[in-house]
Amino acid sequence: MIGISDIIGLVGVALLIVTYAMLQLDKIDSKGFWYSFNNFIVAILVTVSLVYTPNLASLVIEFFWFIISVYGMVMYYSRQQKKKDAES
Repeated sequence: MIGISDIIGLVGVALLIVTYAMLQLDKIDSKGFWYSFNNFIVAILVTVSLVYTPNLASLVIEFFWFIISVYGMVMYYSRQQKKKDAES
């Protein structure tokens, strides 16, 4: 039987697939905010599923996916701030 944690994880997987498709179709920039933010949300949603059905290898992947996504969002805002400072 599929539980709520499975549904949450599947929503994360769906978001991952949509984000990757958008990247390949040039609808989203890999250095843009939404790419990193979507991957950040994916990592959270899939981790919720993994908490209830643990798999060490997948948890490790999601941990690094989360950290790298946070780094991507920080770098996005850093680039935006540099642009803003250059325009001033």
